[in-house]
Formats: sequence, structure tokens, C-alpha cells
Amino acid sequence: MKILIVNGPNINLLGKREPGIYGSVSFEDYLAELRGRYAGVQIDYYQSNVEGFLIDRIQLAGFEVDGIILNAGAYTHTSIALQDAIRAVPAPVVEVHISNVHAREEFRHRSMISSACRGVICGFGLDSYRLALEALMP
Repeated sequence: MKILIVNGPNINLLGKREPGIYGSVSFEDYLAELRGRYAGVQIDYYQSNVEGFLIDRIQLAGFEVDGIILNAGAYTHTSIALQDAIRAVPAPVVEVHISNVHAREEFRHRSMISSACRGVICGFGLDSYRLALEALMP
């Protein structure tokens, strides 16, 4: 099984950015743990702060992987283009958020990409990625 994790803007700052909300572990450290736990799954990773690069990566991988785990960051709430990219590929996509976006500012309560995703997982910290991975497994 081959899964791609795609992280959007500011996720590269995990471990440094607002640790009270996002924790103190970098994504790279968490990814190593996730890969160790699921050694039989090929987990590829991509991060960009640029919306178009995220779209390009989803289009490129969406025909080759068994699933995509997407944390679009702030683009979740603004990007119809990401929604279109998700709809354009056959790979199922699970939307994830580290924090519970529904317990935060009102503008975070609406997702422009949820309707195109297989499901949404939020509020479980970095464990949201593990839950998404398990949701994509047969």
C-alpha cells in the first residue's frame, strides 16, 4: 500500500509554531514514528506553503497512490482549486487537522475541501494522521 501525506502552509513549523495548539513535536519526527509503526505501508510525504504546488502534487500522485492524507492548513477554508484537484483524481483523500478546528475561530469552521474528501479527522493532535492512515487501509 502506498499513501501520500500532503501538508500545506505552516505545517513545516510544527514543534515551533504555537506549541499550545499544535504540540512540540516536529512533523519529521512524527513521520519517522508513523513509518516505523506501519512498516508495511509506503508513506511518502510532501509539504508546501504554495497552493499551486499542493495542487500539482495531488494531481501527480492521485493516479498512483492508494490514498492521500491532506492537511491543507489555512487553504482548507479558502481553496476551491484544492477541492477541484481532489475531485479530479481517483485516490481517496482524507482531510486532517491537528487541532479541533470547530473549537477555534469561526472562519475555521467551514472547509472548502471536505465535500470532496472521503472523510475528515480533526482534533486528535498528530494522531489525526494515524487515524487517517487507518481509515485508508483495507
